[in-house]
Amino acid sequence: MSLMLLIPISLRKLPRDGVLLFVSRFTRLFAYGALSVILVFYLVSLGLSGAQVGVLLTLTLAGDMAISLLLTTRADRIGRRRMLIVGAILMAGAGVAFASTKNLLFLIIAGTIGVISPSGHEVGPFLSIEQAALSHVVSACSRTGVFAWYTLAGSLATALGALCAGTAAGIVQKTWLSTSNSYRVVVLLYAVLGVALALLFTRLSSSTEIEPSAAKGSGVSTRDFLGVGRSRSIVLKLSSLFALDSFGGGFVVQSFAAYWFYLRFGVAPAKLGLIFFWSNVLAGVSALLASRLATRIGLVRTMVVTHLPSNVLLILVPLMPNLTLAVLVLLVRFSISQMDVPTRQSYTIAVVRPEERSAAGGITGIARTAGAAISPIFAGFLFSRPALIDVPFFIAGTLKIAYDLVLYREFAAIRPPEEAD
Repeated sequence: MSLMLLIPISLRKLPRDGVLLFVSRFTRLFAYGALSVILVFYLVSLGLSGAQVGVLLTLTLAGDMAISLLLTTRADRIGRRRMLIVGAILMAGAGVAFASTKNLLFLIIAGTIGVISPSGHEVGPFLSIEQAALSHVVSACSRTGVFAWYTLAGSLATALGALCAGTAAGIVQKTWLSTSNSYRVVVLLYAVLGVALALLFTRLSSSTEIEPSAAKGSGVSTRDFLGVGRSRSIVLKLSSLFALDSFGGGFVVQSFAAYWFYLRFGVAPAKLGLIFFWSNVLAGVSALLASRLATRIGLVRTMVVTHLPSNVLLILVPLMPNLTLAVLVLLVRFSISQMDVPTRQSYTIAVVRPEERSAAGGITGIARTAGAAISPIFAGFLFSRPALIDVPFFIAGTLKIAYDLVLYREFAAIRPPEEAD
């Protein structure tokens, strides 16, 4: 009984499918976090230049976008579980391919077809379909709270993945493996976790699916905008804004941020793993505060009020004169930077029809991936020039501030049903 009191109210009534979706989120984000810390180091150790790495990451994200578009817009009609399993198989295949070759062309093909996360954050079809399924098995009043804990689970997993990858790479480099092979171990782990993810998705029940009668009665067809009918206008507006936000964030994805600390202060991978462990822990905890704030001031206001100052702090990171201050500003920034995530996701789910949720989440998620896919190619060129390695932070912060201001202007008056009531 005392153990039950430790479980948050919003999670006590979480059904079995909800638990499985939380576990799958943790497994996937652990893999993403582990890969993000060592990916740029691994690719450079294979002989790729900074510019080539930027091109590869851009094309990788572009491939993730195409896969997401293909799977998420069909998930509500063909089956959410089926699409999640396909995505997990593509994730595992990409990990095996990256660990098996150093040929740039083959890496581009594997990254484009498969699912690889260079940022430590969600890519591929998983998030949109999982959240559509999760919102299908929890009540509307508990949705934002559940999403907040879902975000926390992912942040903690990313943090642990980053810590474990950085520590493991440092240890094996001091023993028997070369630098490149020590990073390859982490890439292979990514592939193994992709297989584990596919097995988890096979355990989901039919409760996570849209009933055929609801899908047919919605009027959504392939002639509509990729599975979205009545919600088309709001989905397009949100997608354009999310693309702007992620385009800015793409200049400082976790892989490049880790590389910046190495170039600027000579920080080793093991220490980088520790830095990004605490960064992601703080980001995850902040999501819980966002849920409570949203109940007081609303989802849109919470998104803007928390995201805007975090972007000011992002601009300040490269202006710090030493490693201690730079890490401190980064940690403070992470402590509020992700408070908009569960609120943004909950808002998107709330303002579209239930039978359009996977497609709407997929389209807005793809827009974010599209924005993030473009910027690494520019960031790669900037990081290849020592005098310009600080510029990505300035570009990212400025663009993300613009996103916050436009988002508030366009959506402050559009409230989800639970707030309107």
